[in-house]
Amino acid sequence: MYKVLIVDDETLIRDGLKCIMDWEEMGFTVCGEAGNGEDALSLIIKTAPHLVLMDIRMPKLQGLDVVRLSREQGFQGKFIIISGYSDFKYAQEAIRYGVESYLTKPIDEDELSEAVQKIKEDLDAKSLASDHIELYRQKAKDVILHELVLGTKGDDYSLSQQDMEELELESDIYQIVIYENFNRTPGSVIYSFADLLKVTNRENHTFHHFEEDQKDVILLKGTYALNRFLDFLSHYNSDNPPQKDSPMDSLFLAYGRPVNTLSEVHLSYKDAAALMRRRFFCIQGQHTLGYEDLPDINAVTYDLQKEKLQEYTDYLVGYLQTFNRKNVAETLSRLEDYLYNVDSNISEVKLFLTDLYLRIKEKISLIYNNISIPFATNSSVIDFIEKKHYMYEIIQFLSEQFEMIMNATGNPSRNSVLDDILYYIDHNYQNNIKLETIAPLFGYNSAYLGKIFNKTVGENFNSYVDHMRIEHSKELLIQSTGKVYEIAEKVGYRNVDYFHKKFRKYVGESPAEFRKKNGIAEE
Repeated sequence: MYKVLIVDDETLIRDGLKCIMDWEEMGFTVCGEAGNGEDALSLIIKTAPHLVLMDIRMPKLQGLDVVRLSREQGFQGKFIIISGYSDFKYAQEAIRYGVESYLTKPIDEDELSEAVQKIKEDLDAKSLASDHIELYRQKAKDVILHELVLGTKGDDYSLSQQDMEELELESDIYQIVIYENFNRTPGSVIYSFADLLKVTNRENHTFHHFEEDQKDVILLKGTYALNRFLDFLSHYNSDNPPQKDSPMDSLFLAYGRPVNTLSEVHLSYKDAAALMRRRFFCIQGQHTLGYEDLPDINAVTYDLQKEKLQEYTDYLVGYLQTFNRKNVAETLSRLEDYLYNVDSNISEVKLFLTDLYLRIKEKISLIYNNISIPFATNSSVIDFIEKKHYMYEIIQFLSEQFEMIMNATGNPSRNSVLDDILYYIDHNYQNNIKLETIAPLFGYNSAYLGKIFNKTVGENFNSYVDHMRIEHSKELLIQSTGKVYEIAEKVGYRNVDYFHKKFRKYVGESPAEFRKKNGIAEE
């Protein structure tokens, strides 16, 4: 609907002008009326009507003076002047001020209707043209914003001062913010961060909202906007999370570095997009990630190393066998730090964690093959890790699994660290274990632990391990028909001659003689 203002010093005529036509059917609504020129000028400036229907002779301020003064103040609407005079000089002056029609009293209804209809058609045409211009202008802005955030125009990208003003892109500082649903649950409600900011947007002077790569993007402009955003962040950090079910509780934000030129906006977008991809590494309840949280590029490991996978597997298997919960927790923490600083996609990180768990499960199952440990199936673990949105959820799962392993394999009779060490040796004698290797697993210096071991057990560490290996080899020599060199390898001796030497030292005879004496014939 277009707005029409009716101005005449006679109430009866104003009422007649309101009723003489079906204004609503013509596409107009009467937005006000005035009985003198001063009130008319005030209402024109205040209500900005599309059409003013006004008598030329008015108290306080003549009709043509109202036209002139309103034009001087920027009013672009249409005028139809009504006069009791047909003097050409009035019409000539009215035309000079852009009056559309000059009608004389008494008003002819058809003549007025024709004049209004002509103005309606002109307004429609201008509105359509304006809509097209705005559409093309918005498309141009969208294209330019797309090029800015992707940096496809290069460092020499520039816009004229007029372009900057027309597209409302002129500023001394810029910053990119990307937002998405925090919950990630299908069907969950998400508020628009852009809508939350609109109350302070000052007619596009502080930010632009657009979509890039299926992401909601905000381009903040100016010191005022950036400072307001910083104030906003201070209320929604990890120490002071948003109230549950509040608008901010539905949002996750990633923001890039502030930049001073349009040609640098792509750097801020690059930061924000990278952070959005790294949301996997957020802590529980975290709603924002900023450019300050990006890893130092010089500290980044460019791929996930197989050596690291083996290293963490060995450490955790060792700590699980020694029931060292403190070291298990510290190792998981170091693992998080390592994964945070790798330059790999999230799928590769999840695969690394899956592989780590399955390796540990396999090793523990082999070591404690006589114990029923309630492991989850491989397929369920793979599916669980794949579906998790955050690394802390996977680390928490690993921690729970490791606690389950320690509870399942623990020896209830153990009441000292030395009992734990003997228990560890009993399950790892077949490996190349050394005091220097296992001492850190229990939190001891190897020299100090060696003294305690020797004093408590009555023999040194290496001698005890040899005793353990030989005792197990005696069981295998009686219970199996394997070759002596195979049995030697199973109990931890890679050199069969060395095994013969140790066996004779502790048993007083060779493995073959021991078998023969126990009624086992050599093949």
